Amino acid sequence: MRSISLCAVFLCVFSAFADDVFDAVKHDYADNNGVKIHYATLGEGPLVVMIHGFPDFWYSWRNQMAALSDSYKCVALDLRGYNMSDKPKGDENYAVPNLLGDVAAVIKANGAEKAIVVGHDWGGAIAWQFAMHMPNMVERLVICNLPHPKGFGRELATNPEQQKNSAYARGFQKPGAETTLTAEGLASFVGKGDATVTARYIEAFKNSDFSAMLAYYRVNYPREPYTQSDAPVIKVNVPVLMFHGLKDTALGAKALNDTWEWLGSDLTLVTIPNADHWVHHDAPDLVSKTMKFWLGRDAK
Repeated sequence: MRSISLCAVFLCVFSAFADDVFDAVKHDYADNNGVKIHYATLGEGPLVVMIHGFPDFWYSWRNQMAALSDSYKCVALDLRGYNMSDKPKGDENYAVPNLLGDVAAVIKANGAEKAIVVGHDWGGAIAWQFAMHMPNMVERLVICNLPHPKGFGRELATNPEQQKNSAYARGFQKPGAETTLTAEGLASFVGKGDATVTARYIEAFKNSDFSAMLAYYRVNYPREPYTQSDAPVIKVNVPVLMFHGLKDTALGAKALNDTWEWLGSDLTLVTIPNADHWVHHDAPDLVSKTMKFWLGRDAK
């Protein structure tokens, strides 16, 4: 009887923990040439580095951290400009090479030479580029709702629907666009109606720099007139797992076509009909369980 009671208590504690890891994580910082990058850590094992998008912060990965932390060391960072990371002034500080350096710094700060890299939205864009330009530091790649840059560039140049869907980004590129943003407004995108989650997002966004957030768009997002790049593709030579919510109104699924042409290893693509841009929020169990199965498929 006592063992059953203890089991019940354990299950209750685990259930509460699995729902939210906010108070369970350990906080630390990595240094990239004087810019401090905050990250939250949960679990032990092979290193998994998680990179959020816009608008978000490390807490974006709460469900995946809870699911993976029994087998992996989950490290979710705050992008520069967000929440507890530094917010250097000047758009040049948000160019891709600096963002790749932030990820590398987090991996090194955790005493590792490489990591499983996970990204969503801008975090996905950074993850793709990291796998291309710093391949020796990537074990595997997991992407949530961010098509390969080649596929996205093609759609932006040739697909009127994608051009229409990218109108928000053109707005973000305009001078002073940050003055239209509020912490409460941004939190409404990601809070999903949960008062506790929304409050945590509001607090994180109040601690962020809105101009820095939009610098990602001003510096790195393509500008009109859109053209397809003829630069040679640097193939990603690690296994890739992609999730895409088909209700995404910013990034159309047609950009997924031909992804396999730009990879030198295997691709696993999971499309989720009833999920939107934040696929890992909308289908947390499916995303987390698939990630765990996929990552453990070759485990000995």
